[in-house]
Amino acid sequence: MTNSSITNPEYWEQRYQEKSDRWDIKQAAPPFATLLQSTTAPPPGRIAVLGCGRGYDALLFAAHKFEVIGFDFAQSAITEAIALAKTSQSSAKFLQRNIFDLPAEYENYFDYVLEHTCFCAIDPAQRQAYVQLTKSILKPQGQLIGLFFTHNRPGGPPFGMTPEEIRHYFQTDFQIHSLIPATNSIRDRQGEEHLGRFTVVKN
Repeated sequence: MTNSSITNPEYWEQRYQEKSDRWDIKQAAPPFATLLQSTTAPPPGRIAVLGCGRGYDALLFAAHKFEVIGFDFAQSAITEAIALAKTSQSSAKFLQRNIFDLPAEYENYFDYVLEHTCFCAIDPAQRQAYVQLTKSILKPQGQLIGLFFTHNRPGGPPFGMTPEEIRHYFQTDFQIHSLIPATNSIRDRQGEEHLGRFTVVKN
């Protein structure tokens, strides 16, 4: 597989249709659930879920009174997310989009961006562009809440990264409040996730 293929929606659509979507954990990420139940939970606001997949994280935040829009490259993922939202009577909305096109529609629109298995799925050459799109769609003082996949295995997707690399990419455009090892990741990701909360710095 070439990195160029992962920049096309057809690649991700095929993965969903073949059920070769091993990143799908069939539930919201436990570290997000813990965060939302904690004394440091972010207050509800408008949140974009990038690379939302079947929408489990989006549905979780919607259940906590956030105004949620989930975005994904693959139409199958969006179709299934919409169905899940309908079944659970969730207010979450889902749209098929290339996330790198979002600034044209949603500049300074969101209070939060939620990141989970999106930053690790894009071509590493697009990581700086990801930072810029996130900055663009956040309001001033908006926050990125990210559960980053910090594995060190070769190849990808998911492409590994270190906490130091994450800081390198985000520190110019965001104030990094915390980036800490997740304590209750699913079993297959124990010791390979960091939970971060960054506030955008608008020039």
